Formats: sequence, structure tokens, C-alpha cells
Amino acid sequence: MPMNHHYSLEGITLQNSWLAVGVFDGVHRGHQQIISTLTRGAHAQGIPAVVVTFDPHPARVFGRGEIKLLTLPAERADLLGEMGVDHVVTHPFNRNVANISAFDFMKSLVDRLGLKHLVLGYDSTLGRNREGNATRLTEIGQELGYTVEVVPALSDESGVISSTEIRKLISTGVIVEATRLLGHLYRLRGTVVHGDHRGRELGYPTANLDHDDQKLIPANGVYACWAQLGAARFKAAVSIGVRPTVRTAQRVPNVEAYLLGFDREIYSETLELEFVARLRDEMKFPSLMALVDQIHADVTRTEQLLKS
Repeated sequence: MPMNHHYSLEGITLQNSWLAVGVFDGVHRGHQQIISTLTRGAHAQGIPAVVVTFDPHPARVFGRGEIKLLTLPAERADLLGEMGVDHVVTHPFNRNVANISAFDFMKSLVDRLGLKHLVLGYDSTLGRNREGNATRLTEIGQELGYTVEVVPALSDESGVISSTEIRKLISTGVIVEATRLLGHLYRLRGTVVHGDHRGRELGYPTANLDHDDQKLIPANGVYACWAQLGAARFKAAVSIGVRPTVRTAQRVPNVEAYLLGFDREIYSETLELEFVARLRDEMKFPSLMALVDQIHADVTRTEQLLKS
């Protein structure tokens, strides 16, 4: 059964469900441990596995800075669906929602979703003043008729796996380590738009990606990626940066993908990139010929890295 994505709790009514609640930004390996517990248990009983998540990120609502997202709501829902979640509810988050008591919020989940079993991360909290910890939610469950299961933290040699740590890695271009903690390749999705066509002039036509500014973009540099265009999948050498060899005044980074073995216009189409490895820093070259030579080397290395 395909995953159903709802954009408010008001948009869904269920009779019975197993449920997990959280932001789940990145759907990393720690999150995956919670979700696999949820889906395995729910499906064993023949009932839906449901995830309630929030947008915007609570840190934005509480003024903790302009946090960049590892996963936009649709991306997060897709990843959860790939893990077997039946319904994803991306509920609007604001200060009114933050001020709802844990009891009232859980009652709304029982009323709306027929909650029977709640799967929690070890440090999960919800409700006003973060009062809804595992102990409190278990007490509420005894009154409202649901049970609670707490999933322990997933740790490795780097410590507890967290979205915060993964953001640091991606923002500094440490893609391989970020992939290890995520448990999947980091994705960037956007619409192909017109650029200045300089790539075509250099013999390497690129697709320029117009991406959501809430999404975390990897550090400037060149990357080996997989590119998904509709049902087709291509190897891609991807440049992120301000193109210092040909432009000096630019401040906002461009995301440009050269799809190996592909050359047709795809303006206005959706392209998704999956980051495999960082090849090098962004560099300023002494000439366009030197830049072309380096692009050729980048493409050759991308081809080698992504050999199937």
C-alpha cells in the first residue's frame, strides 16, 4: 500500500494505529530504529503504522536560529514511506501547538488516529514545556487506553547519532561520514532552471537546480552524485559554489549537475541528486582551459567512483 501524506491532523481519521511522533529530520539511523520498531509491530497486527511530524522545525518557531533542514516535508515523508510507514502527518507547528498540554495532544491523537501503541525515542518529549516524557506519556496512556514502547538510543564510536551532528558534516562537505550516520545518501531535489549556459560553452552542459532555501546545501565543492530524472538514473558530477573562475561578484552558491552520457533540455523538470562523495574544494583556475581540464578529471573520477 502506498504511503499517504497528510498536511494536518485534521486531514486524517483512523480507527486503530501504532504511532511515532517527532521531527525526524534526516530520517537517520537512530530514527530508522524507531520506525522499524513501529512498522514491524503495526504490520504484525495488521494495522497502520503512522508517523506524526512537524513543519516548520520547532527550533525555528522558538527562535533558535535559521536551522537548515536535512529533509523537507515531502522528502521526509518519502523516506518514511520507503521504510513502510502507511501514513505520514506533517502537522503545522506554531506557538499555539507548542502550548498544548501533553494530555490534550495525546487525546487528539487517540481521537483522530485511534492510537493503540506509541513508539518513542529514548529522549522524546512533547507538549507544553516538554512535559510529555516517557513516564508522563505512559501515565496518560493508562488513562486514554494506549501503551508505550521506548526505543533506546543508537550509538556508535562517534556517540549518539543526531541530526545536529549530520548537519555539521554535510555543511563542511564530509559526505561519506554523513552517509554512514544517515544510513542513506543525502538528497537534494529541485527544479531545473536556466543558467548562463557557460557549461555548454565549455563542453559540459549542466542542469542548474533551483532548490528550497530551507534545505541544507553541502559545502562548496565538487561531488560525485547519482541523479534521478523521472524513472531514469544517471551518474553526475555536481558543482556547488560561486564559480570564482568566471564570476567574482556572486554570493549565493549555484548547484550545477553534469549528467554523464546525457544531453537534452530538461528545464522545468524535477531533478534529485544523491551525494556519494566529495571530490574536491571549489577552486579558482588561472584560465578557462585549466578549468576544462579539471572538469574532465572530475567527470572521469565520478565515472570511476560510481561504477556499478
